[in-house]
Amino acid sequence: MPSIKLNISKKVFNKVYIPYLNDNTPTQIFFGGSSSGKSVFLAQRAVYDLAKGGRNYLILRKVQRDCRKSVWNEVIKVIKKFGLYNHISTNKTELTITFPNGYQILFGGLDDSERIKSITPQKGVITDVWCEEATEFEEDDIKQLNKRLRGRAAAVKRLVLSFNPIIKNHWIFKTYFNYWNGDNNRYQNDRISILKTTYRKNKFLTPDDIDRLLSENDPYYRDVYIEGNWGVLGDIIFKNWEIKDISGMKNRLDRSCHGLDFGFSNDPAAVLKQYFDKSSNNLYIFDEIYEKGLTDKKLADLTYKLIEFEEVICDSAEPKSIKHLNNHKLNARGAKKGPGSIETRYRWYSGINIILSQKCVNIKRELQTHQWKKDKDGNSLKVPEDKNNHAIDASMYGLSDYWNLEMQSWYTQDYV
Repeated sequence: MPSIKLNISKKVFNKVYIPYLNDNTPTQIFFGGSSSGKSVFLAQRAVYDLAKGGRNYLILRKVQRDCRKSVWNEVIKVIKKFGLYNHISTNKTELTITFPNGYQILFGGLDDSERIKSITPQKGVITDVWCEEATEFEEDDIKQLNKRLRGRAAAVKRLVLSFNPIIKNHWIFKTYFNYWNGDNNRYQNDRISILKTTYRKNKFLTPDDIDRLLSENDPYYRDVYIEGNWGVLGDIIFKNWEIKDISGMKNRLDRSCHGLDFGFSNDPAAVLKQYFDKSSNNLYIFDEIYEKGLTDKKLADLTYKLIEFEEVICDSAEPKSIKHLNNHKLNARGAKKGPGSIETRYRWYSGINIILSQKCVNIKRELQTHQWKKDKDGNSLKVPEDKNNHAIDASMYGLSDYWNLEMQSWYTQDYV
């Protein structure tokens, strides 16, 4: 089966990435700010490689459902732009794209670990593993994925990580950035290449795109998502959480406390499927919805699929939206809030043990980075920032019966 003849100009690529189009360094890291074009380039390179033949890609997100909304769509857009859509075969159920030369791009998530262990292209072996939003992954995930790069192949096998550098104490920084000089944007040796990019290297952004990006005023977000630097955080609020395999726990828990925070265009709607065991003070969070642009009906449908007839406690500031949920079979009600409720719920939530399923990548990211406001001198005000907290708010609303019950006893205590 012949390769596909691509008739594309180098102008379709951002210039900074062109040297990496044929780079065979075994481990490759593309990181930096938002809107830098790194994910688009990696999708372009995947299509370019598959058209030539000789490579099979496994493209991953931590949770498989996120593939459909991100990397799958990105690759399909590139295929269409390169004029190849009528030449390839797609299977959105199996998340595979097959080129006429027999080579494939396979998509998946580590929440379906058995599928990932057994996934095999129809021709040859997997030569490239690309982990998008790699900061969602654990170190052991990457070790296991390296084992997928086995078997004879003419092409050099490559592991690729792409991400925004959310926090400097992340295992990725500790593992791969030993020789990194923050004053440079590139590093390369025989085993690893690292490229840092920002929006300034993306010639395809419009002035409106840049204006929206630069409207951010928070120092942390500007440093990470505009300048592409590793995030440095001071007063992280929550350190009382961990990730475990809790798949066998649900049948042992009988008190649900699912929570919902409404959102639409600027902020995501967040729903947490969670159970609280008062005897152990353990909160088990099994799954989440975290998505912008959901209509009331779509949010209701997804929430029902997640929790069915079990109660969900919502942000009481939106009674109309709660009524809409009730009209769509959901057992929904508002959380009780009043004077001092923010202080109370943060105190209470800091005193429990939060145990996350590996599916819960969004609340994990929020717990990693949610911090106290600072005054002009950088001192903590013990007031939480009202950002990066949508899943946290949803979780707290679900637990409102507990922190309301203990509100009075908390008034005289300090934060944990």
